[in-house]
Amino acid sequence: MASLRSLNRTLRNAQAGAIDPMQVDAPPEENDNNEEESYEVDIDSFDLDTYANSYIGLARIYRLIYIADHCPKLRYDALRLAISHVITTMNTNLYQALHHKLQGLPLPDVTGANPVDTAIPVFNNVWLESTNQKSAMKLEKLDGDLKNYKSNSIKESIRRGHNEIGDHYVNCGDLIEATKSYSKARDYCTSSSHVISMCLNIIKVGIYLQNWSHVINYIIKAESTPDYMENSELQTTYSSTLKCMTGLAELAGRKYKLAAQNFLKTNLDYWDSCDIMTPNDIAIYGGLCALATFNRLELQNNVICNNSFKLFLELEPEVRDAIFKFYESKYEVCLTILNKIKPILLLDMYIGSHINQLYSNIRSKAMIQYFCPYDSADLRKMSLCFNTPLPDLENELMQLILDGHIKARIDSINKILYAKHPNQRVETFEKAMSMAQQYSRYMHILVLKSQMIKHQLNSKLGCVDNENTGEYSDSSKLLNTMILDDSMKRRHCVCSGVVAVVMVSAPGGGGLWTDGQASEQLPLQPTGYSAIAIQLPIVLIVASCLL
Repeated sequence: MASLRSLNRTLRNAQAGAIDPMQVDAPPEENDNNEEESYEVDIDSFDLDTYANSYIGLARIYRLIYIADHCPKLRYDALRLAISHVITTMNTNLYQALHHKLQGLPLPDVTGANPVDTAIPVFNNVWLESTNQKSAMKLEKLDGDLKNYKSNSIKESIRRGHNEIGDHYVNCGDLIEATKSYSKARDYCTSSSHVISMCLNIIKVGIYLQNWSHVINYIIKAESTPDYMENSELQTTYSSTLKCMTGLAELAGRKYKLAAQNFLKTNLDYWDSCDIMTPNDIAIYGGLCALATFNRLELQNNVICNNSFKLFLELEPEVRDAIFKFYESKYEVCLTILNKIKPILLLDMYIGSHINQLYSNIRSKAMIQYFCPYDSADLRKMSLCFNTPLPDLENELMQLILDGHIKARIDSINKILYAKHPNQRVETFEKAMSMAQQYSRYMHILVLKSQMIKHQLNSKLGCVDNENTGEYSDSSKLLNTMILDDSMKRRHCVCSGVVAVVMVSAPGGGGLWTDGQASEQLPLQPTGYSAIAIQLPIVLIVASCLL
């Protein structure tokens, strides 16, 4: 969607007015998911009119612009349709930008797959000037109404006035001002449904701006609205829409599994598109993301047995058949269906840039599941099953092996893939040794603890001269010098003003002195451990680990 981001920047630069940082954060100049989208789609047949009529408002225009940017065959038709829809709005800046894109394009071939009216749209200066005047007059009227509402101090009227101004800005294409106007309405919301409605308006504009971090923030605000979790009616009304918006944001961030989980929670009966998506889009987005990330058990429980999502899948039979064939291990049929619909999916502005990655994940999963039950597999038969040339199949399998997804070896001469079974005896021995070492360490710690408790290793180093100030006398300084015999080892553990010194010694070891005063050396037990703890005013014992 790099072209749309560039178009949004152009439109923002053409519109006057600075952004007030106290009202709403300025959207980033680039999308959070910066990526190049330079691919072009070669498609034989595509019903552009039917596709465009499935959407309304800016969603329809932006999708047509995306098709024009990525499909040379449909570029002229898409721009012509976009211009015809723009003149139904007050978005004069977008009208000029589309005409600028249309300049220099060759006329379409009327004998092609999409015969349309080839008349070149003429730039209408009269419409441009009259629309600007109407827009200014309507904005002035809405501002006057809002001032009257504020003078009457009626919160509901003020909230409605801000929303009407925001809708007007969206109709004019000024999405920044629309976001600011919608955000002002939150101070006049009197119910949870009003707060959620305000969040949905900002979410919709954030999606148009491709500001996904802003979208996620307001989704969280909507879901954390008071009474939302307790009120089942609110959840029924808004839950499906919020899940769709969350799934779209996660899809833009390439978090495909999270996107699938959110799309699958959508209910067709309580779903509101917010002019962004259709039920067909939800079926495609949720189905492909689930197919690329879910294992067989998750695919069965969350997709195939999901009665609510089945209603969406019925709208897209190709996606539904691909999911069922994949679950039935009929990978050739599944991949054939996916390749058939790939050109159409590449023209979708939200999932088009992710199709190659999703298809790659689906192929990798299919290969892993195909080889899983076998000790060896013939690469020639495998290439026929996946409809892939043998050299390309070997490269894909090699990458899966290097990534650790398949434990196998490739016999390039005989074209056989052999499963690589680990040495169970060596693994069991290593696990046993690791457990033995952990058990030995744990027992040593227990023995040390018991010896410290037995000898009551609590000795105050000094007393506090002034209990109020907490100052120490000169004779009760902290431990600063330790003289240890070469045959002894030591560890220090400092915690909350307490110094603990643990001595590990062989029988007959040396002594310990502090500040010239000899400390008592504990008798060594048969375990060979002796310890002394020096404690500060807070009475606390710190146990140290063994070497």
